Amino acid sequence: MRIATWNVNSIKQRVGHLVGFLEEAKPDVVCLQELKCQDAGMPRAEIEAAGYAVETLGQKAYNGVALLVRAPLQMSEIRRGLPGDEADEQARYIEAVITGEDATTGKAVAPLRVASIYLPNGNPVESPKYPYKLAFLERLRLHARALMAEETALVLAGDYNVIPEPEDAADPEAWRSDALFLPQSRAAFRRLLAEGFTDALRACDPRGGLYTFWDYQAGSWPRNQGIRIDHLLLSPQAADRLVSASVQKHLRGLEKPSDHVPVTVELAPA
Repeated sequence: MRIATWNVNSIKQRVGHLVGFLEEAKPDVVCLQELKCQDAGMPRAEIEAAGYAVETLGQKAYNGVALLVRAPLQMSEIRRGLPGDEADEQARYIEAVITGEDATTGKAVAPLRVASIYLPNGNPVESPKYPYKLAFLERLRLHARALMAEETALVLAGDYNVIPEPEDAADPEAWRSDALFLPQSRAAFRRLLAEGFTDALRACDPRGGLYTFWDYQAGSWPRNQGIRIDHLLLSPQAADRLVSASVQKHLRGLEKPSDHVPVTVELAPA
């Protein structure tokens, strides 16, 4: 089973790129972030025409997350919003259980729970945005612990807005005071990993220079001044099935691209 995560940075502007990626990579599950539209504004017709069902949690102009599954796979037990703060109105979390048949083999797949996550950026650090980021990470850790207790294969995928280690940035010093790289952010991410998760890309490729985001400013893309902030975290049951992980870097070179690129993992049948 092929699972991808991609911050599309406005689905309406990038739907053509998305459909192209669906046709090229044929992922079974896609986790999207930063839709920047309400549910009614999601370009469902184009996505459904490509063979995918869609579930969304949208928000006007900001945030927004979605799950896409390739037929004949199906979604159930859909959760919209991260537990732990009933006052949180930001559209940053959606999860579902994936069941059905593999489109390629026709064989039934073991149930897999997948979440699409758009963690807060947290800047400026002196504002309320940074405490909100840290609180969101702690809520995610507690919710992930509860899901892990079910012992079902689980994938937490998305834009985490966390640079885990210095090798995950082309220029670590440039990020020292940024919310993405502050020690508190990285420690919170490590606490999430310590619940028993595997960083899929790092498990498959420990090299530096693997980036998933290049800013639009200062020639970051041509100079390869990237950072790795898009992650797929696997529970032990999912990690046991991990075959490969890769970054679809070439999509950053498209005309009017997202500043992020997809990251994809391949899981073997259970």
